[in-house]
Amino acid sequence: MSRRRVALALLLASAVLAACSSGPTRPQPTPLGPASALIGTRLIWSANVGEAGVGFVPAVAGGRVVAASAAGVVAAFDRTSGADVWRVDLRTPLSAGVGSDGETAAVITADNLLLALADGKERWRVRLGARSFTPPLVAGGRVFVFTADRSVVAYDAANGARLWSQTRTADPLVLSRPAALVAVGDTLVAGVSGRLVGFNPDNGAVRWEVPVASARGTNEVERLVDIVAPVSRIAGTVCVRAYGAAVGCVDTQRGQPVWTRPANGTSGVHGDDRLVFGTESDGTLVAWRRDSGEPAWRSERLKHHPLGAPLALGRVFAVPDGNGLVHLLSREDGSEMARLTTDGSPIVSPLVLAGDALVAMTSRGNLYAWRPQ
Repeated sequence: MSRRRVALALLLASAVLAACSSGPTRPQPTPLGPASALIGTRLIWSANVGEAGVGFVPAVAGGRVVAASAAGVVAAFDRTSGADVWRVDLRTPLSAGVGSDGETAAVITADNLLLALADGKERWRVRLGARSFTPPLVAGGRVFVFTADRSVVAYDAANGARLWSQTRTADPLVLSRPAALVAVGDTLVAGVSGRLVGFNPDNGAVRWEVPVASARGTNEVERLVDIVAPVSRIAGTVCVRAYGAAVGCVDTQRGQPVWTRPANGTSGVHGDDRLVFGTESDGTLVAWRRDSGEPAWRSERLKHHPLGAPLALGRVFAVPDGNGLVHLLSREDGSEMARLTTDGSPIVSPLVLAGDALVAMTSRGNLYAWRPQ
């Protein structure tokens, strides 16, 4: 796919999706009522990195939480205290969040440069062939990148040498949000349109390809079924969401589907060895049984709230919303256990775990770390 075609596709996706969101008046969110406090939580630290971009999820590795701002500030914080370990202003806008293995941090600029940092100092830079909205994956001495032309590219983390590149064919329209890109054992797993693809990380050879959803519809927007981040990984099973179409689990060791179910949400999923949690487009909370895909329960207690992707932790799962709240909910039925507040701006990136702490980043670039009691 040419750069011009990718740019046109991205522009079309943004314009049409924005038009869809500005249609008829949305229904009123279900009233929240008084906050529950069935479990205790403690804010252990907070920090700021600058205004965040959508999907700029912090990376957790090597005892650090590494975060980036849309304007190009990248900072590493001690995961237990929130103290700055290092901070650098790249003085250039970023198009995707940061990836890190604890030694190398990697970001992608708005003008398609992949930058690798070590302790806040630039190690190398290379130019990509297309834009990227997915944080780089840094693992096994390599930096993996997924670009908007459906290419997966591997670079040597030490010097930036390109090791291999694979481009998969798919519909030209792509989402300007992070796609699935994760290491599972000795396989690199990426979401390409509505499919999960397993690559050999050493040479890029395709090991398997499993459909989660098929593109349908009369136009390119209706055919959007990209696999979105975050994903739920337990042992060799990865459960994912295909944008607006389906939720499913894939056995990455055998390269075979476990199950798929129709679902209309647009954010990723998370879960444990028993359940997979997700939020639908209307704010309905759903839990699917991980082994079969059968619905375990549904809850409308947060219906019509602008919810993000859930995160399972301990005996609860957390769900962020567009009003700067984090809802801690029971795994058994979705009932509220506690409610956490931030600066009131939208939580625009997925929640992450830093040890036993829950970390959220708001659009104002404030990071909050809580520890459930």
